[in-house]
Amino acid sequence: MSLIALEKVTHAYATLEILRHVSLRVGESDRIGLVGPNGAGKSTLLRIIAGLMEPLSGNLHHSAGLRIGYLPQDPPALSGSTIYDAMLDAFADLRRMESDLEDLAARMGDDEDAMERYGRMQHEFEDRGGYGYASRIEQVLMGLGFDKDIWTRPLSKLSGGQRTRAYLAKLLLGEPDVLMLDEPTNHLDLETVEWLEGWLGSFRGALVVVSHDRYLLDNTTTQTWEVAFGAVEKYRGGYSKYLTLRAERYLERQRQWEAQQAYIAKTQEFIRIHLAGQRTKEAQGRRSRLERFIRDEAIPQPQDHQSISLELSAPVRSGDIVLRSEELAVGYDTTGPLLTDVELNVERGQRIAILGGNGTGKTTLIRTILGELPKLAGKVRIGTNVDMGYLSQTHASLDPEGTALDAVVTTGGCSYERARSLLGALLLSGDDGLKKINELSGGQRSRVVLAQLVAQSANVLMLDEPTNHLDIPSSEIMQDVLQRFDGTSIFVTHDRYLVQGAATHVWALEDGKLYSILGGWREYLAWRERRRTSDPVLKAADQGKAQRQAQRREDRKQANLVQRLKRRHEELEGEIDIAEVRLEAINQEISAASEAGDMTLVEKLSSEYPVVRARLDELWAEWEKVGMELE
Repeated sequence: MSLIALEKVTHAYATLEILRHVSLRVGESDRIGLVGPNGAGKSTLLRIIAGLMEPLSGNLHHSAGLRIGYLPQDPPALSGSTIYDAMLDAFADLRRMESDLEDLAARMGDDEDAMERYGRMQHEFEDRGGYGYASRIEQVLMGLGFDKDIWTRPLSKLSGGQRTRAYLAKLLLGEPDVLMLDEPTNHLDLETVEWLEGWLGSFRGALVVVSHDRYLLDNTTTQTWEVAFGAVEKYRGGYSKYLTLRAERYLERQRQWEAQQAYIAKTQEFIRIHLAGQRTKEAQGRRSRLERFIRDEAIPQPQDHQSISLELSAPVRSGDIVLRSEELAVGYDTTGPLLTDVELNVERGQRIAILGGNGTGKTTLIRTILGELPKLAGKVRIGTNVDMGYLSQTHASLDPEGTALDAVVTTGGCSYERARSLLGALLLSGDDGLKKINELSGGQRSRVVLAQLVAQSANVLMLDEPTNHLDIPSSEIMQDVLQRFDGTSIFVTHDRYLVQGAATHVWALEDGKLYSILGGWREYLAWRERRRTSDPVLKAADQGKAQRQAQRREDRKQANLVQRLKRRHEELEGEIDIAEVRLEAINQEISAASEAGDMTLVEKLSSEYPVVRARLDELWAEWEKVGMELE
């Protein structure tokens, strides 16, 4: 059953048409990932599907009573005074019922009608999960990284990342029919992203998600819709399957187009040779057929995405030892360092991913190594011939009032011609290079910083979230570039694909300590599992978490079962009404046919009557059975 339908939807910004006659259906259990280059229209399509934006043309249909939960990239402020108050708003109806139950309970001693109403309302309150909403709030808030000590924090005091997570928490608690998420992993650390994946895995409604997180798409979606060139291409499977299918589809279309072009060229050559000769009529006929073919049947040349061109090299070789530290402590004050006793030994050629929750000191560690922040204790020794290049996730090296071109020339120390070439390779050509930094998108600013890195020709790269603001194709190119880089790289990231594809080592930051692990994401997961099973405190916490997740899945399963039974009960009542009306109509038609002497019709109606009667009995039996299950 389709919950949402788009019919021939077209939308454009100025002269740029981003959707052209798009028709789509979202079913009640669909799990869809929206992918495509930055600026292709993913967020626009999501807003149109959600009913928050009117397309220039076409139609949008939502099923009656449809509840949609929509997470934008920059959510609006929540209502309520504190985080917990905002979560309670998701259960406003249940809390009103709870208040009414309290009022009825106080009147039950003298009012029999109040007692009867209390029983009915309490049954409904229990069916709707009224006695469990507080535990659901706790599960979601804790899962999204909100410790209990900040539940009462005023909403006005939340950071941008906390506001996004709080908005997401309220959406999840609302349990909509369709959940639409635009970059839901923004501002989430790895542990929280994994929790969200688990939650989405148990979500029973439809899901439409825009994300640059390839692991999230693989783990939560079963369809992939690619938004590009004004169209939406549909593929079965998650992101990894989509990559394979897309490549196969492109090659097949290219083969068809090349065969078509060969046919056109051959036909045109025949027409050219014979149009004025003995075979003039045949040539004229072929020309007419070719014109019709080109007008009505010819396929356009397949289009492929533009991709950035990035090449990082280290022309000056560093020493074998890149950096070492002894008893290093990092942070912003001596009373509460983020990390202590950090022992580092980085060798040339290593690619090190720094992983850890928000606030564990990942960026602080990098800035301390670079000398931007003073050490709280210990020593850092930089090796010989080490030239470090730094990419900040905040783009701190960029002057908001300067141009992209100036940023590359100033930082990279290269000519304007070289800077233009670098920016052009990163799809910032022409006027884009002359725009001020504050006029560029987040993705464009990221590419300016990458151009600075290339111009610097550093042999040690210090990268803080290098794939932030990059679309998936650009992230894959960044991964390939790091794999081939002939220097050393240390990078903070939440991109699990990048960790698995590029890292030779992982630095895991936990409990104020740094743990060095040989390998990538899979090796990190194995280390984390060993650590948690060997630590009694962590093991108990994991067991408690697993029990809560299992209970939540069971609660959701029961709630969904009740809803399905209620819907079926209502459907049966409608079918029963139709069958009873038909039986009455058959009786009347038999009487009318008898009076008219139409015995053929009487015989036909008489044979239909027991069939409808039997079906009505079946419907009543099922209605009673479903009613008993609801009780």
